Amino acid sequence: MTAPTLTRTAQQWADAFAKASNEDPEIQAHGKDFTCSYLLDATDHAFVIRVESGRVVQVAVDPGPLDVRYQFAIRASAETWRNFSKPEPPPMFHGIWAASFQRDMRLEGDLLVLMQNLRCITRQLELLRTVGSPV
Repeated sequence: MTAPTLTRTAQQWADAFAKASNEDPEIQAHGKDFTCSYLLDATDHAFVIRVESGRVVQVAVDPGPLDVRYQFAIRASAETWRNFSKPEPPPMFHGIWAASFQRDMRLEGDLLVLMQNLRCITRQLELLRTVGSPV
């Protein structure tokens, strides 16, 4: 399956991401304790993804700085997210650790929560290869 190339609004992307995550068998198998909120910052758009027991219950699109609480942030340029979401990502764009070594992707906030949910978050980000880039 390849990532869609059609142009979508930020809300359409958020809806597609939530649907893909909620229908993913791996996340549902491992995610009963996957509960957190995190910011996915793609420069052009930001999304706060709220997950409860492995299910995405809300994706806030472009929230203000005090609108929605989150525990940690994954920030990167639009170009990094575009490379990250390619069906076969180029070297150094295949995972959050590799992309952070390039110094373009940054992990901020309560990284303990990220580490506690790492497998499910990694899988959610892998879904970008089917859902497409958030920008």
